[in-house]
Amino acid sequence: MTNAIAQSLLADLAREARLTKKILDAVPEEQFAFRPHPKSWTIAQLAGHLAEAPMWAHGFLEDEMDFAQMGDYQPFVPKDKAELLATLDKNLATCTESLGMLDDAAMHRDWTARMGDKVLSSSPRHEVARDVLIHHWIQHRGQLQVCLRLCDVPVPPTYGPTADVTEWS
Repeated sequence: MTNAIAQSLLADLAREARLTKKILDAVPEEQFAFRPHPKSWTIAQLAGHLAEAPMWAHGFLEDEMDFAQMGDYQPFVPKDKAELLATLDKNLATCTESLGMLDDAAMHRDWTARMGDKVLSSSPRHEVARDVLIHHWIQHRGQLQVCLRLCDVPVPPTYGPTADVTEWS
């Protein structure tokens, strides 16, 4: 079984996980309730989303996911930083295991997201995995970095220096 695509995704994910963990580690618990706008998530909700996202890789083991079947799903909202970081680590392990089970042929097959009878999207699994597990993660990590700045919390470097930390990461 060749799983070069999964291994490439996992290498990218490992780099992004290191950066995401730095940002999550910078979040002070006393700012968990901060929300930059009434329509925005709180810092705890946003950080929880980042910690929870890697577990979605388990859904790629099937050929589709029906969001209408998610029942009483509730997004993860951490109670403290220890729970936040432990959840991230647990979900990264699940992600690594799940992606490692997919060979290149499976990665090239379409994966479909639906809401009951309505197809939301259908694309090759490797494209969906990259979009959901990496690009989506980076977007929300950037939102969290802005929240940190608004709370006057030093923003750790990710792809280079920040106004707070001038050395490269």
